[in-house]
Amino acid sequence: MSGKPLQSGKHSMMNPVVAIVGPTGIGKTSLAIDLAQEFDGEIINADSRQVYRHMDIGTAKPTPDELALVPHHLINIVNPDEEFNLAQFQQLARQAITDIQRRNKLVLLVGGSGQYIWSIIEGWGIPEVPPDLEYRRKLEERAISSEGQQELYEELAEIDPATAANIDPKNVRRVIRALEVYARTQKPFSQFQRKKSPPFDTTIIGLTTDRAELYRRIDQRVDKIIEQGLVKEVRKLMDMGYGFNLPAMSSIGYKQIGMFLKNELSMDVAIQQIKFETHRLVRHQYNWFQLKDDRIIWFDIQSKIIPEVKTTLANTLKIARPKARRYIKGT
Repeated sequence: MSGKPLQSGKHSMMNPVVAIVGPTGIGKTSLAIDLAQEFDGEIINADSRQVYRHMDIGTAKPTPDELALVPHHLINIVNPDEEFNLAQFQQLARQAITDIQRRNKLVLLVGGSGQYIWSIIEGWGIPEVPPDLEYRRKLEERAISSEGQQELYEELAEIDPATAANIDPKNVRRVIRALEVYARTQKPFSQFQRKKSPPFDTTIIGLTTDRAELYRRIDQRVDKIIEQGLVKEVRKLMDMGYGFNLPAMSSIGYKQIGMFLKNELSMDVAIQQIKFETHRLVRHQYNWFQLKDDRIIWFDIQSKIIPEVKTTLANTLKIARPKARRYIKGT
């Protein structure tokens, strides 16, 4: 497809950021590449696991051929044993947005990590509190058992219910970080998440479908990544020295295959756990991207949505502040 560059020279306010959101396995990557080719855009990854090198199959990272079709940012930027947090993402994403808009290209912010997406769109302030490694170690020791994880989550819910409400209790890393911020500052993490309107407008495209169909697609994708060589990928990561105590290696898929390789699970059970945990992730993602959120223009993927998405986007790009509407085809 031929590119259609934006005409405005006022990059910050006239060139909006187009976010493509929705649950895992819904087809965000392919749509984003299509739109980037149609509207002369570049893609900024907003998936918290695709930032890691050597983790391609299990994160459903765009293939080398897909990466070659349009410019991508914030993919393969850190090793699995390097820390990568929300503040780093926000800084790098803002830099990428500025650079892309300076070159008069369309920014496509694409991913299913709700924190990453909304931190950019809503202009969150992120607490610049340095890590306390000793404090973290103590909490990590407490979190070894599931009972310890629940205790930490309950402590967070008591001191900062607003933050706890937006954290999956099993996301130990985020629970510990929120407790760490409180311990260092005596202020709830949520108080630091002040919002400041970003210097650009936003159009949010949401992809969805009924839950049964989505689970079916997810299960098919899990079977596919097993066929593509997830076991080999995890074994290679282990051989490179990356342990399963790392946040990256605790991701869905990597954790379960690691347990299989350590003879802690059978392959059949590991696959079923990957599917179950991914279903649970989807439910959590819909807490971040709610169908009733009028900021999101929703499309049902069971319909032929690409022409309608392109028409919607072409219309909204013509004005400085597009009026978002809810639209779920077929409902």
